Amino acid sequence: MSDQHSHQSFETRAIHAGNTADPLTGAVVPPIYQVSTYKQDGVGGLRGGYEYSRSANPTRTALEENLAALEGGRRGLAFASGLAAEDCLLRTLLSPGDHVVIPNDAYGGTFRLFAKVVQRWGVDFSVANTSDIESVRGAVNDRTKLIWVETPSNPLLGITDIEAVAGVARQAGVKLVVDNTFASPYLQQPLALGADVVVHSLTKYMGGHSDVVGGALVTADEALGEELAYHQNAMGAVAGPFDSWIVLRGIKTLAVRMDRHSENATKIAEMLTQHPKVTQVLYPGLPEHPGHEIAAKQMRSFGGMISFRVQGGEDAAVEVCNRARLFTLGESLGGVESLIEHPGRMTHASVAGSALEVPADLVRISVGIENVDDLLADLRQALG
Repeated sequence: MSDQHSHQSFETRAIHAGNTADPLTGAVVPPIYQVSTYKQDGVGGLRGGYEYSRSANPTRTALEENLAALEGGRRGLAFASGLAAEDCLLRTLLSPGDHVVIPNDAYGGTFRLFAKVVQRWGVDFSVANTSDIESVRGAVNDRTKLIWVETPSNPLLGITDIEAVAGVARQAGVKLVVDNTFASPYLQQPLALGADVVVHSLTKYMGGHSDVVGGALVTADEALGEELAYHQNAMGAVAGPFDSWIVLRGIKTLAVRMDRHSENATKIAEMLTQHPKVTQVLYPGLPEHPGHEIAAKQMRSFGGMISFRVQGGEDAAVEVCNRARLFTLGESLGGVESLIEHPGRMTHASVAGSALEVPADLVRISVGIENVDDLLADLRQALG
């Protein structure tokens, strides 16, 4: 992170880090450099280090500097999607014969990447309950290179003590990767708690408006950041300039959006706990949540994601999703509009039959920033 922004509050960094006024015109918003290549002043005479936009692009540079500043990291890298970022990370740090510890609750696409892609070239993995430190410690072996954590997790909203798992990773001499998508850097700072790398789907809260797909890596170590940047260029799944600009614009309102997401979600979770057709509510902001105390310690507030289980099993859960009107039935999360989905049939279909299989009666909602009374009314009618 640039020393220029290290002393500033999060809200100020979100607006100003990487967003230098255009030197040509003074434009206060970085231009969209929709360009593939750059004029050189003689062979090897690069202007600002730019030669080809896969390797670097000024709009993407602005976003990457912003990401590093928000996570308190040394290097930020922006990719075409969250899974592109994960793929780059895994192929940079792992070799055939290596082993990874992954959580027993994780995004279905992450599990698919490990189980159907990475494992095919000789990387093995074990599943651990990352909310249980002894489970994590027991899953590490002499071939382990990474411990992978999601907190809050997707879709069961489990909480992992990042600082405690970082201690296990250091003791074992392995790296800790934290997927910070559900929390965003406004609510949680994994690098400050001992993580080595933070992963984001920029599609979600960082973009915040369901209009862009992107991913990011942020590292605590400059050398690791350089190694990842080399592979980012070699593999090529970079964020385009327009997508980078859209994410930068979304990030400027991240703090105020996350405050409203969290406020609305807390009220909705409290309502759901009282509803006769809801059998369980999974939200770390509830005092009865098993990870509540840890979440309160390592998060600013509890975010906008809630999962809940309903009476009547899978068919009833699907019907709740179908009856919702203001909550849009769709995959993804983190936008200003509220979404609802059935993880077992939608986002987490890829984990069916595995140790990560989710309950069939589970509904997941991404609580938006609409008027909370309207959202409550819609959920009440959907539940019937």
